[in-house]
Amino acid sequence: MEERIFRMGELFCGPGGLACGALRARSNDGAFRVEHVWANDYDPDTCKTYINNICPDRPDTVICEDVRDIDIASLGDIDAFCYGFPCNSFSNVGEHRGFANEKYGELYWYGIEVLNAYHPDWFIAENVSGIRSAGSGDFQTILKDMRSAGYRLVVHLYRSEEYGVPQTRHRVIIVGIKKKLDVRFRVPSPAEYATCDISSRKALSDIPSYATNNEIRALSKNVVKRLSYILPGENVWQAETRLGDAFPEELKIHTKTKISQIYRKLDPDKPAYTVTASGGGGTYMYHWTDRELTNRERARLQTFPDRYEFFGDYSSVRKQIGMAVPCDLAQIVVTAILNSFAGIDYPWVEPNMEADDD
Repeated sequence: MEERIFRMGELFCGPGGLACGALRARSNDGAFRVEHVWANDYDPDTCKTYINNICPDRPDTVICEDVRDIDIASLGDIDAFCYGFPCNSFSNVGEHRGFANEKYGELYWYGIEVLNAYHPDWFIAENVSGIRSAGSGDFQTILKDMRSAGYRLVVHLYRSEEYGVPQTRHRVIIVGIKKKLDVRFRVPSPAEYATCDISSRKALSDIPSYATNNEIRALSKNVVKRLSYILPGENVWQAETRLGDAFPEELKIHTKTKISQIYRKLDPDKPAYTVTASGGGGTYMYHWTDRELTNRERARLQTFPDRYEFFGDYSSVRKQIGMAVPCDLAQIVVTAILNSFAGIDYPWVEPNMEADDD
């Protein structure tokens, strides 16, 4: 049996959700797998989390600095490349300015530089669903640059909850295969996950005592009182509408925009709404009981293993978890890539966005 190890590099690696899934992935015959070679992120807490969980014996393989200051040519040869370039300019919650936001919008280009420098056999690029409509043709520019680097693309909007992830997290994942290779990637079918229990109740149950980052944060009396009026699955606006004058005036939220996640409780019988990395009061995700989720519970919704330890203060850990790719979804996509290279058939579906035939 032919065995093959794909050496993987990452930019914008975050706390390691994609790497965690990729390193667990195997082709169905067990012969093809992935190995960490190098990774980059600019945040010290995030890098510490990645090192301690992904490569504790090789801390020097994580470059903790701004990608704009990295010498791409010195990173080292790779066969596989993953990057979830920053989504601040493309998020539906954010400014949605695309490349007009120079701080974030054009950071995807550093991934193109990696492709041009190392020509890995395959790559994965991940971003929010809002990237499709950000700016004026920005998304097509990104795809054009990836194709020009020598890759055949399969672009699909993955709905995480369809793949057994207990969270309605929708992300665009681009899989690129080197054009000169006779390998065709297919979007893995979600059919086998249709019967999975992805309820929040199941996801947050039985957290072991050894799991770190599981502290319950104290809330103000006003926040606890506000939550007491909100039913499971509701946000504060829905509670106000349902209760009318019975909802205390001093507990109402007076903002110009009504973001659906403001003081929204999980419905225990449904998957969670999207775990986010940032946001002010009321966006921290709330249990169906009257409290905020712990960071470990957020990590559960992102399918991180219970022994995965996050470093930094409460806000830093919350941000890391919200930025990550769900580990289980990453494993499913990388497994499909490995099967594609191993010539192993697997159940697949047509991409819901676009794919290259040539």
